[in-house]
Amino acid sequence: GYKVGDIGRLFIAGFASSMIFGTIAGALADKYGRRFACIMYGVTYSLSCMTKHSPAYSVLMGGRLLGGISTSLLFSTFESWLVSEHSTRGYTAPLLSTIFAKSVFFGGGLMAILSGLLGNLLVEDLNLGPAAPFDAAIAAMILGIFIIGGTWDENYGSEHLGSLTSQFAAAGRAIANDQKIALLGAIQAMFEASMYTWVFLWTPALSPNGEKVPHGLVFSCFMTACMVGSALTGILMRAVHVKSLNVSVFVLSAIAMAVPVLFHLDHRDYSAGSSLGESDNGGLSLAGKAQVVAFCLFEGCIGVFWPTMMTLRAQYVPEDMRSTIINVFRIPLNLFVCVILFEVGKFPLSYMFGLCIVFLAICVLCQMRLNHLIDLQHGADERATQALGEQTSLHMKVEGADRTGQYVQRRKTSDDYVEHDT
Repeated sequence: GYKVGDIGRLFIAGFASSMIFGTIAGALADKYGRRFACIMYGVTYSLSCMTKHSPAYSVLMGGRLLGGISTSLLFSTFESWLVSEHSTRGYTAPLLSTIFAKSVFFGGGLMAILSGLLGNLLVEDLNLGPAAPFDAAIAAMILGIFIIGGTWDENYGSEHLGSLTSQFAAAGRAIANDQKIALLGAIQAMFEASMYTWVFLWTPALSPNGEKVPHGLVFSCFMTACMVGSALTGILMRAVHVKSLNVSVFVLSAIAMAVPVLFHLDHRDYSAGSSLGESDNGGLSLAGKAQVVAFCLFEGCIGVFWPTMMTLRAQYVPEDMRSTIINVFRIPLNLFVCVILFEVGKFPLSYMFGLCIVFLAICVLCQMRLNHLIDLQHGADERATQALGEQTSLHMKVEGADRTGQYVQRRKTSDDYVEHDT
C-alpha cells in the first residue's frame, strides 16, 4: 500500500547506502581480507532478504541499506580476491580474461534466467508468496558462505594500509598520479550509470500507454543477449585488443540507447495503466518491439563490457588497494543514479535515454584517451627493451673482442716460444 514516492525513496536509499557505507565496507576488504568480505556479502544480503517479510517501512528501509552495502561488496571484493589469487598462483593473464567472461556468462546470464524461473515456480506454481524468492536467495547465500569459508584462501591488500583515512588518501594519490586509473574509473562510473538508468526506464519505455508487457519473456531475452555477449568476448579478445574492443562496445551501446529516444519525446501518461496486468491497450506495439531489439543489443554490450573492464582493471589498478579504488569510483555512479531516480518523473523518457547516450559518449572519449596512454606506455617499454638489447649486444661484442684479443695474444706468445726453442 505504499505510494510510488515511498517506493522511490527505498530505491534511492539503496544506492545512497552503496555510495556511503558500501564504499567504506569495500575499502575495509583490502585491510581485513577479501575472503572475509565475500562472506560478509552473503551475511548482509541474507539479512536484507529477511526484511522482505516485514510490512514495516522502517524495516524495509533497513533492508535497502543492507542491500546497498552488499552490492558494493559484490562488485569489488570478489574480483579483488580472484585477481590476487590468480597472481599468487602464477596463472597466465589470458586465463584471467577467460574466467571473467565465464563468470558473466554463467553468473550474469544463465543463473539469472534460472533464478527467474525458480522465482516464478515458487510464487506462481507453488503459491509460496512474493517473499519466497528472497528465501531461496538466503539458502543460496548460506551455501556460498560455507563454500567460501571452507575452500578459499584469504588474501589482503598492502600490509601498510594504515587507518581507513590513510587508505582512502593512498587511493586518491594513486588515482591522481596515474591517469590510466582515473580513466578506468570514469569509464566504470559512466557506463554503469547508463546501465542502471536503463534498468529503471525499460519497463515504462515498452509500455508508454499501459500496454501489457510480458516481463518474464522480455527479461529472458535480455539475459540471453547478455550471455551471447559474454560468450563472444573470449573470441573477440583473441581477435581484437581489449582496449579497441571497448570503443566498439560503447558506440553500439549509444546506438541502442538512441532508439527509444525516437519514441518518447513526450511525457509518459501515468494514468494509462500498469504494464503488469491486463490492459485494453493490447500487447507490445511495433515501437515497443523495436525497442526490445535495441535493448537486447545493449544487454549484449553489457555482456562484453564486464569481462573487458575487469581485464583492464586487473592490468592497471594496483593490487594492494584494488577494492578501495573500485568502490571510490562507485561514489559518482551511485550519486548519478540517486539524482536520476529523484528527477526521473520530471522529464520525458527521451531526455533520460539521451543522458545515457551522453554517458556512453564520455566512455568513448575516455577509452580513446586510455588507448593512447597504453600505446605510449607500450612504445616506451619497447624502446627500453630495444635499448637494453642493444646495450647487451654491444657488451657481448666488446666482451667477445676482448676474448679474441686475449686469444690472439696467447697464440702470438705461444708462437714466440716455439720459434725461440727452435
